[in-house]
Amino acid sequence: MLPAGLSTVRYSAWVDVPDRTEDVDENAPETPPDELPDDVLLYTLPSRYCVSDVLGDEAWSRFGAQPPGYTRVRETCRQVNESLEFGYGTSTALSTAADVDAAGLGVCRDFAHLAISFCRALNIPARYVFGYLPDLDVAPAGAAMDFAAWMEVWLGDRWWTFGPRDSEPRKGRVVIGRGRDAADVAMVTTFGGPVLESMVVQAEEDLAPSWR
Repeated sequence: MLPAGLSTVRYSAWVDVPDRTEDVDENAPETPPDELPDDVLLYTLPSRYCVSDVLGDEAWSRFGAQPPGYTRVRETCRQVNESLEFGYGTSTALSTAADVDAAGLGVCRDFAHLAISFCRALNIPARYVFGYLPDLDVAPAGAAMDFAAWMEVWLGDRWWTFGPRDSEPRKGRVVIGRGRDAADVAMVTTFGGPVLESMVVQAEEDLAPSWR
């Protein structure tokens, strides 16, 4: 319970992450819907922001002829990356993947929502991931750090990481939460009417000795 007036919330942690980019397998196959595990089948359905039913025709016209499996998902991410322009304040808390697709503008959560929607429309399970993405082994973004969003897609018998906002595989991803879309794993969920005055996000490599 926050008292009236200004409150400050801080969180910090040391996190171990693999010293490599996410796994890649060009041969990872799609799994037919009738062979999907029960807990994975959920991620083929439309959700609050990932309106795969609305974008179904577009998904099949753009990606239906692509080779099924990992390469089709990668091509989906590439086209989402190229078709959307990143910009803070270009979408709202009410913007769905269809809204973002029409506007051609969004932030990283919107990139993820659109790619997830296309994958689900193609019967490929996809889920939203929220977390930190520090600039490791890549050029600095040149802007203030923010939380990040990407997606995981079920191919073969496991989840694979894809970053529709990123043009190449990345390392250092720190997962905060996974869900159907951002409604399941929002940056913060409040009960009442607090106003966010400012936010500072920092995620970077620890260069101190490993015995810390």
